[in-house]
Amino acid sequence: MIHPEFMKILAAEHVKELRRDARVVRAAPRPVVDTQDVELRLCRIGDDPQLERLAALAERPMPHGRLVIAATGGQIVAALPLAGGPALRDPFARTAHLMPLLELRAAQLRDPEPRPWFLPRYVSQMRGSIHA
Repeated sequence: MIHPEFMKILAAEHVKELRRDARVVRAAPRPVVDTQDVELRLCRIGDDPQLERLAALAERPMPHGRLVIAATGGQIVAALPLAGGPALRDPFARTAHLMPLLELRAAQLRDPEPRPWFLPRYVSQMRGSIHA
């Protein structure tokens, strides 16, 4: 059995360690990224002027085909072609946090890989059930 005074001392030291560790965590805050006003969508015809401006800022030609765009505050700041290729990014806006979102959405919208044809398997199953 441990003496009660000794338990108080151990508990006080443990509380000190916990408070010290809590200060260390608060001292190094993580950067806050505001994704509340981010809009991810496919490009529209009305987006062409903004996309051309974005391509000019990125010093790249305008990609062909559909693009997944990221808009903040109604302004397009990044675009990723569905067909693949480099993204267009506004060099004057923070877009690093948007790139994983764009890549994920583009992967969701791309044509799915062709599935193998299952007709022979189903036909053989139907034949088996007819003859049973």
